[in-house]
Amino acid sequence: MTRIFSGIKPTGNLTLGNYLGALRRWVQVDQHQADALFSVVDLHALTIEHDPARVRALSRRTAALMLAAGLDPALCTVFVQSHVDEHARLSYLLECVATDGELRRMIQYKEKSARARAAGESVRFSLLSYPVLMTADILAYRTDEVPVGEDQTQHVELTRDLAVRFNQRYGETFTVPKATAPPVAARVMDLQDPTSKMGKSHEAGAGIVYLLDDVDVVRKKIMRAVTDSGREVTYDREARPGVANLLEILAACRDGDPAVLAGAYDSYGALKKDTADAVIEVLRPLRERYAALVADPGAMDTVLREGAERARGIARPVVDAAYAAVGLVPAG
Repeated sequence: MTRIFSGIKPTGNLTLGNYLGALRRWVQVDQHQADALFSVVDLHALTIEHDPARVRALSRRTAALMLAAGLDPALCTVFVQSHVDEHARLSYLLECVATDGELRRMIQYKEKSARARAAGESVRFSLLSYPVLMTADILAYRTDEVPVGEDQTQHVELTRDLAVRFNQRYGETFTVPKATAPPVAARVMDLQDPTSKMGKSHEAGAGIVYLLDDVDVVRKKIMRAVTDSGREVTYDREARPGVANLLEILAACRDGDPAVLAGAYDSYGALKKDTADAVIEVLRPLRERYAALVADPGAMDTVLREGAERARGIARPVVDAAYAAVGLVPAG
């Protein structure tokens, strides 16, 4: 069976974009068709200045929302990255295979380090090296496929390069994975800036629908969404990004076609109302399951502990083999 690995970084509250763009496919497709591992990749949250208590709280909230979305521990493995030491163990070995040049070419490093320097802030080495940790996340499980968005495909290419390089130097150890772009994933844009992706780490939340927003807040944000000049409701991502974003959200919630849906509306107000209703209805069961999960934290801790045990059982032999391959003396 195909094995997949994917993770969510706990750097902010999960959004409608996270749900429609990734979580829903994990629930509806991936956990049923593959040996799937899904992780809260908390070590990746340490590459920037952070509040330890906030990272801890967001990690637990992210795990609860992943389960509330419908990930079933009987079908897939759900765990917290830092609970499995093999991620950090393998990361160092792969740092010894990666080069400074290829890490500095990573687009996210260029952008984030430039912003930090422009603000007079120091750049942590972990910002440069975290793609190697991401590589370790993937290779430790002999992953076949990595479902990612466009902004992460470069990191999967690095993973493939390092896996091939390691195998050539030290012998066949790792599976060389491939990136997969889910064909039905929705790309949800910011309601106030429809040319930008709806991101969980943004400071301003007026254009972001968070999964735990109250119903009234969700409705208000969508009703205040930026549209475009003119009054006709047409689907055109380039010329009319605001209306297109609303149509895509509505289509994702109703499993419809945004271009077809456009023909049913003669006003922005009606489109916004129906989009708000659809989003509220899609999120209702998730919010109910989340409330039940946080009311019984012991049960969630059990899921995460058992998930980490299973993940560790898969990763440890792979990482031990890598240690032996590079010439390290095995522990007695």
